[in-house]
Amino acid sequence: MRLWRRHDKATPLDSLPRDPRADEYPMPVVPYGWYAVLRSAELRPGKVVSLHYFGRALIAFRGADGQAAVRDAHCPHYGAHLGAGGKVVDGTVECPFHGWKFGTDGRCVAAPFAARTPKVSLGGFPVREHSGLVLVYVGPDEQPSWEVPEVPETRSRDFSTPIDDVCRARIHIQEMRENIVDESHFHFIHGQPEPAVQDWRQDGPYAEARGRIARRVLGWDIDNSFDAFMYGPGVMVVRSHGPLLSVTAIALTTPVDDTTSELRTLFYLRTPPQLRFLTPLFKLVFRREALSEVREEVEIWDHKIHQARPVLLPHEKGIRVLRRWYAQFYPS
Repeated sequence: MRLWRRHDKATPLDSLPRDPRADEYPMPVVPYGWYAVLRSAELRPGKVVSLHYFGRALIAFRGADGQAAVRDAHCPHYGAHLGAGGKVVDGTVECPFHGWKFGTDGRCVAAPFAARTPKVSLGGFPVREHSGLVLVYVGPDEQPSWEVPEVPETRSRDFSTPIDDVCRARIHIQEMRENIVDESHFHFIHGQPEPAVQDWRQDGPYAEARGRIARRVLGWDIDNSFDAFMYGPGVMVVRSHGPLLSVTAIALTTPVDDTTSELRTLFYLRTPPQLRFLTPLFKLVFRREALSEVREEVEIWDHKIHQARPVLLPHEKGIRVLRRWYAQFYPS
C-alpha cells in the first residue's frame, strides 16, 4: 500500500518559480569515467547519429571494420555540423558542406581541391562496445586505466528483451547515483515497510551495495535480494533475484549539459521456465509500477537542491559513504 502520493498537490510543480540554487553544484559537471551514449542497435552501419552529451555536439558512426567511433560534430574546416547532412563514405564521415572526410580516429583523410590533406582532427573519446552499448571514456587519460565489464544478461536467452526507459532531469548525475543508497526513500517512493539495510563494498573505481527489496505488488509479496554493482560514475548494474521474478537493470547516468542529466535504464526480466508465457504480463506490470516510481523521482530531482552537508538520521549511512567513493572521479 502506498502511504504517500506526490500527485495530489493543488499547485503543479511545473508552475512554480525555479530556485536558482537547484542548478548550483560544487562538483564538476562531468566526473571522469565511462558513459553509454547510445545502444549498439541505434548505430547502424553507414549512418551518422547526432548526439549531445557533456555539453558538446557529437556524432557517432561505424568505420569500414564496423568499429564504433564517437567524435566532435563540427568540421574544423568551416564549422559545419557533420550530423546535419553528413554521410558515411568508405568508413569515413564526409562533411556535407565541402566534402572533407574524417576517419574513426578523427583525422582528416581527404579534402577536395587541397594540394595536401590538412593535418586536422575531430576531437573524440576512447570507445568500447559490448553488452549492446556504445561506451565512451571521459577523462584526462588517453588510455583508461579501468574498464566496465560485460553484462552477461544482455546476451542470455533466459532474459527478455529489455524495457528501455529514458528520462532527463535538472540534476547532477552524482545525485542520481546517490538514490540507490538513500535508505529511507525506499519506503516513501518504492513502498518498502522499512528503510533498506545495505552492505557497502568498494574497490577503486568499483563499488557494490547489497540489500533486500520487500514490497507488495498486485497482491503478491515480493522479497528479493538485490546487488547494485557500480562501475564508475556512469554505469550501474542492479540485480534483483526472487523465486517469481528476477530483474537485471542497467542504469546509465550521463551528463547532458551544465544543468541536465540523463538516466537511461534497461530492464531485463527473467521468469521461471514454467512461467515464461507470463513474461509479457510481467513486463506490463513492471512498466506500470516501476516506471511510474522513476517518474516520481525525476519530479523530485527536477526541483531539489544539493545539500553539501545533509541532515542525516543514524540509519542513513549510504549517502556519506557513496560521496566519499565518488570523489575519486573528480580532479584532485
